[in-house]
Amino acid sequence: MIIFTDVFTGAELISDSYDLKEVDGVVYEADAKMITIGAVNVDTGANASAEEADEGTDDNEEKKLDIEYSFRLINLGKYNKKDYLGHLGKYMKNVAAHMAEKGKSEDEINDFKTKAQAYAKKILPDIKEYDFYMSDNEDNDVASGKCMLVFVNYREDGMTPYFTFWKHGMNEMKV
Repeated sequence: MIIFTDVFTGAELISDSYDLKEVDGVVYEADAKMITIGAVNVDTGANASAEEADEGTDDNEEKKLDIEYSFRLINLGKYNKKDYLGHLGKYMKNVAAHMAEKGKSEDEINDFKTKAQAYAKKILPDIKEYDFYMSDNEDNDVASGKCMLVFVNYREDGMTPYFTFWKHGMNEMKV
């Protein structure tokens, strides 16, 4: 299995156990599904009418997206264009610097910048439709762009949520 980690924080963001689709050479998309956390109902097979009254249990049932739950992502809610572009500009500079540190060529870095800009322009008109997430890593530094903001929207069917991850902002770790 391959786990994809944030290049800046080392936080696990996604794994290849999800069907990752590369889009425009710059992001991965992964479909998610809603799951229910908590509210375990245990059937012991005993005759309920013969037992004492149930004192009541605290069934803190919660619905989350499977990827959000599996990778302990924190829902940040919505971003407006100004706030997202502020983070994205810093983040892209940091990713480009990281690529240079890892020995990527100028052509590869420029290709990333071009594709990332084009993808950002593609999603900006609908930015208010996206929910943003980050890892629960204590090293997150959103203000300086030193962590990935993962974004979630719904497919054309309006029912299928999907997560989007910046491809160049992740390392692959085989486990």
